Amino acid sequence: MMQTRILIIEDHVLVREAMALTLAQVGEGVHCEQASNATDALALLEADPNCDLLVVDLMLPEINGFSLLGVIAKRFPDVPALVVSALDDRESVQRALKAGASGFVSKASPSNTLIEAVRTILAGGVFTPDSAIGGNDGNRNRRASQAFAERFQLTAAQGRVLELVAQGKSNRDIAEFLGLSEGTVKVHVSAILRSLGVTSRAQALLMMTRAGLRV
Repeated sequence: MMQTRILIIEDHVLVREAMALTLAQVGEGVHCEQASNATDALALLEADPNCDLLVVDLMLPEINGFSLLGVIAKRFPDVPALVVSALDDRESVQRALKAGASGFVSKASPSNTLIEAVRTILAGGVFTPDSAIGGNDGNRNRRASQAFAERFQLTAAQGRVLELVAQGKSNRDIAEFLGLSEGTVKVHVSAILRSLGVTSRAQALLMMTRAGLRV
């Protein structure tokens, strides 16, 4: 029986393990390897480039998923990549596909969507369903997030930073993803806290939760 090698690149252990269990349902012979960051993933590929599919998160430490996709496209052009991310806005989806991804699945999607995406890409296709730009749940949360930002008169940049703060990302992670300096992110976060009338990220997240946002 031919084996299908899938490399999951995700920094959260529980998410990686859950994905591996889901991907085992793709078919017989599926073997999942795991890496918590881009450096480890590239080392695994260098050691054995015969990989059938990469499953990539966008918010990775050190080297973010967008940058990793670019490296993979140059060094391992025959290995397709599927992005699975909570950053499922249209801009992020289009940026990921432009960077070389063969598909995109929102983390808000059900497991059968992930299975369908993997099967499609392994068969040589490209997977970009409606859920790739947020689906109904993602769109509802995004509208709620925008309303929340407008309520407290946050700028567009501050609203985007707040979304990433809600995902538990550090200032450094946010800076790398948005292409900003860490100092600029700190300024945005301070301004956000002042606008919300709170003194900590935890208090800001509590306010967002009470406003009905998924954090």
